[in-house]
Amino acid sequence: MFESKPPAPARVPVEERLFSLVLALLASEQGLTKSEVLSSVQGYRQRFNRGGDNTSLERQFERDKDDIRELGIPLETVETPGEAGNNQLLRYRIPKGEYDLPAEITFSPAEITMLSLASTVWREGSLSGESQRALHKLRSLGIDSTDPLIGYAPRLRTRENAFGPLSAAMEKRVEVTFDYLKPGDAAPRTRTVAPLALVQHEGRWHVHGNDRDAGGPRTYLLSRIIGTVSATRRSFPEDPTGRAEAALAALRELYAAQVAVLDVLPGSEAARRLRVRAEVVEATTYRVHYTDPNIFADELAGFGPEVLVREPESLRSAVISRLTRTLADHGTEGSPA
Repeated sequence: MFESKPPAPARVPVEERLFSLVLALLASEQGLTKSEVLSSVQGYRQRFNRGGDNTSLERQFERDKDDIRELGIPLETVETPGEAGNNQLLRYRIPKGEYDLPAEITFSPAEITMLSLASTVWREGSLSGESQRALHKLRSLGIDSTDPLIGYAPRLRTRENAFGPLSAAMEKRVEVTFDYLKPGDAAPRTRTVAPLALVQHEGRWHVHGNDRDAGGPRTYLLSRIIGTVSATRRSFPEDPTGRAEAALAALRELYAAQVAVLDVLPGSEAARRLRVRAEVVEATTYRVHYTDPNIFADELAGFGPEVLVREPESLRSAVISRLTRTLADHGTEGSPA
């Protein structure tokens, strides 16, 4: 009988291996031995043979050290006290003080605010699963880093499952397919899109790209994507025209053009939430801009009798439709006479 061989470890991109090595060496104040690097760092540990021959892996580590130094990263070699000349106990590290930004590079308060806002868009969860396991492995070695370098890793906070696959497809420049439920449709339709930009507007994520079926650019709300996003084998060329800025500009233009006139009950939850983004015409009358009429109608209907929509008529009808449907679904049982 033939014994099945274990599957070959998945190939780790060079860039991810080097990034993981830099992260590990920077996170360790005392440094890591070659054995600790090979057995724990992403890109090495998958091929590490505990108790076996790791000659080729050690040669890879030597080449990676040279590459890191050529990038201008200060990689140090530290001998273990009392073990001079013992190459197996050499420790490697990147001194944090020598890897900080130069003192002459500073940021204004506005720039720091923008960087802080940008950091809220990302989270550790957008690191690959392998990189996350590498961080846990580092901690198991007693290396517990809360260094801001971790902020280099994407920290995207988004509840939409579609974000990850769309982001990966953008990096690889391949088209994707997904089912999209357009408001008013009874069932979702399958779209084939070359994703060019992921943008956030009014706290919601959108994907902008060329829709193969529509024959042109379209912007889709991620929360309306049903099921999974599947990558195809069809690639598309890089688009250098600043699609993210164009998509955001179009959304902002739509936001500026659409305004609702609302009567709001003073002191209510609706007043508290809407006032922060409204132009108050009178004490109880608000003018509120919006981008997506269906999402805004859902929000207003959720306030119940606290809000009365005066304009536009299309938004008023959409809110009345939602309230009527809710009444029909739940009936009038238990309501006061």
